[in-house]
Amino acid sequence: MRKQDRQKAIRTLIQQNSIDRQEDIVKLLREQGIEVTQATISRDIKEMQLIKLPSPKGNYQYSMPTEKKMDAEKKLRHTLHDSYVSSRIQNEFFLIKVLPGNGPAVASLIDQLKMEQIFGTIGDDDTVLVIAATTEKTHEVQKILLEMTE
Repeated sequence: MRKQDRQKAIRTLIQQNSIDRQEDIVKLLREQGIEVTQATISRDIKEMQLIKLPSPKGNYQYSMPTEKKMDAEKKLRHTLHDSYVSSRIQNEFFLIKVLPGNGPAVASLIDQLKMEQIFGTIGDDDTVLVIAATTEKTHEVQKILLEMTE
């Protein structure tokens, strides 16, 4: 199966199901006769920039990234409120610790806000590194993002 077709099938699955694990995507695709490995799905998730967001049931599920700033801000507020652990600053770096599994979603949502104060973000499993545009902007970024944890 072509990558485009497989990714289209993944997109459909996450829109129709609450999926929180890569293994579930593999299982659902196999049920449709699409043979894939977990490693392939992992690469697809990264390439498709899928994020995990809070589901109505209280857990987290894969979702397509959204370009709407208001949606991104609302989702970021909710995700930070539920997953924020701690943070600290060093020069233009603002490091945010979140509950495991939330780092990529938080980083993606911050990027979607397209804030002029932010140069970029890097999201890991439980850590987000926000790089401010200047050292002076770091405290401004901290204030904005920490208000979202309340």
